[in-house]
Amino acid sequence: MTDKIIRVGIGVICINDKKQFLFGKRKNAHGEGTWAPPGGHLEYNESFEDGAKREVLEETGLMLRRFKILTVANHLFPVEGKHYVTINCIGLVDGDPVIKEPDKIECWSFYDSWNDLPQPQFVPMDKDVPYKSIKAYISENF
Repeated sequence: MTDKIIRVGIGVICINDKKQFLFGKRKNAHGEGTWAPPGGHLEYNESFEDGAKREVLEETGLMLRRFKILTVANHLFPVEGKHYVTINCIGLVDGDPVIKEPDKIECWSFYDSWNDLPQPQFVPMDKDVPYKSIKAYISENF
């Protein structure tokens, strides 16, 4: 690790009223070329829910509601010299996303099925989010 700082990341699986999943293609950042939901870094003095809502709004222009934490994971990226603790969350959104940070995201799209998400997935999503938790969340909210 080059800077020996552990960062806290937030990844937010956003679901619309059609039970579709929002994913974007990352660029010019950690995980470039991979697909991920909205997310970023937790800020000082911020709750997990507030951080998730802020990141979704900053990146997509959408308001997050019915927030829930899915997993907490430890991620080491030795090639990049980074260490993250990632809070993977889920919530509902209404409307269509806007690319609010074109320097970080190439595009946003909704996908009908968890099994048909574009590849490659950003490591924190690909490895640590169990679909059974997502299915349970959907059944509770629709």
